[in-house]
Amino acid sequence: MQYTVKKQGEFEYIDEGSGEVLIMLHGLFGALSNWTDVIEHFSPKYRVLIPMMPIYTMPLKQADLNGLTDFIESFIAFQNLKEFSLIGNSLGGHIGLIFTLRHPHSVKRLVLTGSSGLFEHGMGNSYPRRSSYEFVRERVAYTFYDSTIATKELVDEVFEVTNDNSSCLRMISIARSAQRHNMAKDIHVIKVPTLLVWGLNDTITPPVVAHEFNNLLSNSTLKFVDKCCHVPMMEHPKVFNKYFEDFLNNS
Repeated sequence: MQYTVKKQGEFEYIDEGSGEVLIMLHGLFGALSNWTDVIEHFSPKYRVLIPMMPIYTMPLKQADLNGLTDFIESFIAFQNLKEFSLIGNSLGGHIGLIFTLRHPHSVKRLVLTGSSGLFEHGMGNSYPRRSSYEFVRERVAYTFYDSTIATKELVDEVFEVTNDNSSCLRMISIARSAQRHNMAKDIHVIKVPTLLVWGLNDTITPPVVAHEFNNLLSNSTLKFVDKCCHVPMMEHPKVFNKYFEDFLNNS
């Protein structure tokens, strides 16, 4: 299913459905399409908002976690939202944690799936100065237990926005910012109901990371998905949606 991407000012985003607001944040190599099955499942009952984070276009001096969190703050102010659930995958989860620390009374619920913020197997200096198609294909495939999910259409979508030097520089800056920013000493103060949905075969943020998040977040629930790597909402959308729906109904 295709969804219309709205463009207003500096923002590009998906806005589907009506009702209680669910804001979804994609990862470093993520895209709006990562959430297709989640949108389809929840938009009949909820308003699903998914902003495209300016990972490849923001000013280089602002290309870090704080800059991206500032952007999400601006988007939420633009939408005039007061309370919502925040759902983040990978880097998006990291941004969600920072935002929740800044605005604990705005976040009704928090969902983290394959989130960075504690430990991740990053790519270090393996980023090319300019993304090659093969590099992007390998990195996208690496996020899945079943690499066939990394279709040509998905790889093309990522490659299109990373195929220049300036985009790569921003990507490197943001990735290194995430690797430096360990939140172990900070997140114990987060008290909002939190759902952790993790792939048992996640090679980027391994299951031990999920257990550590569960230990540090006092109001958290941990669910694992078998035969799943870093993006449960894409690899096993029915399982992810079931866990998420139960969480929404009971928190």
